[in-house]
Amino acid sequence: MSKDSYKLVANNKKAYHDYFIEETYEAGIALSGTEVKSLRMGRCSIKESFIKIEKGEVYIYGMHVSPYEKGNIFNKDPLRVRKLLLHRRQISKLVGQIAEKGYTLVPLKVYFIGSLAKVEIGLAKGKKLYDKRQDIAKKDQRREAEKDFKIRNLG
Repeated sequence: MSKDSYKLVANNKKAYHDYFIEETYEAGIALSGTEVKSLRMGRCSIKESFIKIEKGEVYIYGMHVSPYEKGNIFNKDPLRVRKLLLHRRQISKLVGQIAEKGYTLVPLKVYFIGSLAKVEIGLAKGKKLYDKRQDIAKKDQRREAEKDFKIRNLG
């Protein structure tokens, strides 16, 4: 990625809170021209989006790409279903893993590599309430430790 430019458009922090991410995949997104322009301006949200595999093809639902101001009649529906571009072998592997208990696909990031719009997909397992509490407790402990460390070093 050193020679190609990497530009983050949208990040799904909620996914890391609600799921254990086991594996990640990079997929292209089938977009129209005005959607690409809108993405370049950073107008995208994947907070409520999810991914389904139907008839051997992967689709993202609920990804909101704001309409491009100068796009007028060429603008598409901001919440339309978009196709994700993955290799057939990757899709069949994902289908097998989703068939297992508790696995789902969640979008993690939308970004550009050079001129290509990409989405990072996470193969995820849902967290239970007590798992979330444990994560929050660990974050609090780390914060307290950093605070104590700062106080000791400054004093």
